[in-house]
Amino acid sequence: MARDEKEELLKGTLDMLILQTLTLQPMHGYAIAQHIERLSRDVLAVEQGSLKPALERLQKKAWLTTKWESSPTGRRARYYTLTPSGRRQLGAEINSFDRVLAAIQRVLQRA
Repeated sequence: MARDEKEELLKGTLDMLILQTLTLQPMHGYAIAQHIERLSRDVLAVEQGSLKPALERLQKKAWLTTKWESSPTGRRARYYTLTPSGRRQLGAEINSFDRVLAAIQRVLQRA
């Protein structure tokens, strides 16, 4: 799918998707973006201009920690790790998202 055909993420969902991705293992930013795009079958685009501020915001809220390590290509990269409070926040965000999604489905339900 071409980059311009990918859907922009709904406001507030990027944080949830980042937190969910980091339940797997610590990752650097590019790997997080690639994981989200791959699992969405290239429907969702994660732009660096959105990803970096989101990662900084999550780190300031203590939902992520960071550590510099070597990436598989040998370059230094900042790896993000989910914290216990980040895991709790993810649960709350998923519950909220499920409620909103159910409400949207009710509105869109066709007779």
